[in-house]
Amino acid sequence: MSINVTRSSMPSFEEYCEEIKELWDSHWLTNMGAKHKQLQSELENYLNTPHAILYTNGHLALENVIAAMDLPKGGEVITTPFTFASTTHAIVRNGLVPVFCDVNDVDYTIDVNKIEELITDKTVAIVPVHVYGNLCDVDAIKSIADKYSLKVIYDAAHAFGVSYNGVNAANFGDASMFSFHATKVFNTIEGGAITFSDDALVQLLNDMKNFGIRGQEEVAYIGGNAKMNEFQAAMGICNLRHIDEEIAKRRAVVERYRSRLSGIKGIKLCPEQEGVKSNYSYFPVIFDGYKYTRDEIFSMLAQEGITARKYFYPLTNSFDCYKDFPTAGAEKTPVAQFLANRVLTLPLFADLSLDDVDRICNVILK
Repeated sequence: MSINVTRSSMPSFEEYCEEIKELWDSHWLTNMGAKHKQLQSELENYLNTPHAILYTNGHLALENVIAAMDLPKGGEVITTPFTFASTTHAIVRNGLVPVFCDVNDVDYTIDVNKIEELITDKTVAIVPVHVYGNLCDVDAIKSIADKYSLKVIYDAAHAFGVSYNGVNAANFGDASMFSFHATKVFNTIEGGAITFSDDALVQLLNDMKNFGIRGQEEVAYIGGNAKMNEFQAAMGICNLRHIDEEIAKRRAVVERYRSRLSGIKGIKLCPEQEGVKSNYSYFPVIFDGYKYTRDEIFSMLAQEGITARKYFYPLTNSFDCYKDFPTAGAEKTPVAQFLANRVLTLPLFADLSLDDVDRICNVILK
């Protein structure tokens, strides 16, 4: 039987049908209806954050919040190439220039010891990325940002439900973007959100995602369309009821992987972060000096019907579309390049059985 790298968490068919039943009465399917408002309120409560603005996907959420910071065109934004394409694209599509900072080799987040050397008089912001459920060094980043008066926008696509010393990841920096894509720990089929504390951003972000429409006869802003619809919101309402249970199931899977793969020469596992409550969103394994290479393991698993993922590979600073950018080139971020050439994220989802985890590990260790 095949095993996918992930599988979307979903409520029971009956629970979802019950949740969307009233939509057939109201016929209100989009435009911030009752389900949208309910999910927004419940997320603000769950994430313990002042504001959560919902979006149809995480990418448009990130594009919008970067635009909302009113950064000067051509300004430089320090970020990491060890991320999904969306992060870098959102920066560039806002007329800004990505400056790629290397990552550290412990938790694979941005190397805070290398940020300051990249700051110039053109630097306007930092867009760090929480990776695999690992949080960036938020204290060090805040200190640097305060010192140089820089905005900080976190790509928190991997960090839903993660907290540091009791503070939810939704509350760091000037804003955080969460992805609610079907493959994430918490999903709304497609979807995303921006969390923040600045009251002034509420109207602006709502204008950006809904054509600037504030009433039947008032359009106050040149906005676009990035609204979450009611069916997405309903899925989110259902999934949020079960999120703690889902994370607990994922934890059991991760613990089984660790018990089978720890202490093996040539296999490196990401250590658990001190003070961080994880969401167990991904299980990355670094193959370095093992009896098989990452690519050989990838192929062996595929032959057994098991899908793993080279994630993140390739690095965004090696994409063809960025080859002419002055800071592009994977060789300029050697730690990220090293990781990208050796990392494999193994199958991980709430309903993955421990027998299947053993089957995956047996292929790797054979």
